[in-house]
Amino acid sequence: MSTPSDSRFTSQNQSTQERISSTTVGLVKLSDFRKRRAEVLEQQEREAHDAASSGAGTPAAATPDRSLTGTPDPNASDASTAARKKAKKRKAASTKLSFGDDEDTEGGKSDAASDRWDGHKGKSKFKANASVSVVPRAVTKSALRREAAEREVLRREFLARQEAVKSTDIAIPFTFFDGSNIPGGLVRVKKGDFIWIFLDKSRKVGADLGVGEKANAQREWARVGVDDLMLVRGNIIIPHHYEFLFFIMNKTRGPNNTLLFDYSNEAPPPKDVSDAAVDPLSTAASRAAKALQEMTSLEGASDDPTFTKVVDRRWYERNKHIYPASVWQEFDPEKDYEKEVRRDQGGNTFFYS
Repeated sequence: MSTPSDSRFTSQNQSTQERISSTTVGLVKLSDFRKRRAEVLEQQEREAHDAASSGAGTPAAATPDRSLTGTPDPNASDASTAARKKAKKRKAASTKLSFGDDEDTEGGKSDAASDRWDGHKGKSKFKANASVSVVPRAVTKSALRREAAEREVLRREFLARQEAVKSTDIAIPFTFFDGSNIPGGLVRVKKGDFIWIFLDKSRKVGADLGVGEKANAQREWARVGVDDLMLVRGNIIIPHHYEFLFFIMNKTRGPNNTLLFDYSNEAPPPKDVSDAAVDPLSTAASRAAKALQEMTSLEGASDDPTFTKVVDRRWYERNKHIYPASVWQEFDPEKDYEKEVRRDQGGNTFFYS
C-alpha cells in the first residue's frame, strides 16, 4: 500500500524557494541567511551544470524558481493557482524566519531589510534631524584667508607686547648672605634676563665693594664663578636657567602666598625720546648721579633687600643643616607652596612663618 511519502506522489525535486526555506529555518542573523541562500543557489547551479554535461538535460530540481527570476513558466497549466501556491509558501517561510524576503529583491529593498533587522531593533539606527533649523555657513577660501590674516595680526601683537615686557628694566635690591645680611645695593636687569645674569652682576658688585672679612675680599669675589652663587628669594632657591619673565608673567607665588617676583607683567608706556638725550658737556660724576637716580626710579628699587639673598654655594653646603639655610628649598614649578606644610630637615613642622 502506498504511503503519502511515496515517490509517486511526492516530488523528489525542490524549488529554489523551498530549499532556502528548509535550510534557513531558525536563523536569527541576516548574515547567516545570506550565506545559506548563496550555498543553495551555488548547489543548484552545480547540479544543473553536472546534468547538462552528462547530456541528460536539466532536471526539474536544477531549474531555478521562476518566482525569483520573473520568467513565466510556459508549462504551467494554471498560472493563477501556481501564483497562489507560491504566495502561501513565501508567507509560510517568512513566519519561520527572523527576517523577510526583502533580500530577494535588489537595490533599495535589500538595504531596507538590512536597516530593519540590524541590531534586532526593528528600526533604522539613524534618522535625519528635521528639527535643525540652523544650516552651517559654507566656509569660502576668502573667509579662511581673512581668518588666517586676523590670527597672524593677533600673534604679532602678542609677540610685540611680550618683547616690550622682556626689554623692560627693573631694579633688584639684594644682600650677600653668609649667616648675616651684608648690604649689596641694587642690580639693574631686564625682565627677560636669566637668573645667572643677575648673579654675574651681583658678583661684580661684591668685587667692587670688597664684601667679606678677608683683606683680599675683592680678589675673592672677582675669582668666584656664577655657578658658585645661588639666588635665594624668600626661602626659595631660584635655579640659574629660569628667566625673570617666567615668574612675572605667571604671578608665581611662594610660601605664605607671597609673589616671588612682584613686578608688572604689562608693557610700560613709551618714553619721551627728547628727555633721554645725553649732554656731552656733563661730567662723569653728573652722569653717574643721573644713572643712579634713574635706577632708583625703576620698578622694584624700593623692595626689601633682605628678601633677595646672594649666597656662596660652598657656604650653603657647609651650613644647610643650620637655620635659616635648613628651610631653603629649590623651586619646583609643579609644587603648590600655598598649601605646603613647612618642615625642617628633621621633619619637624614649623608653627611660625
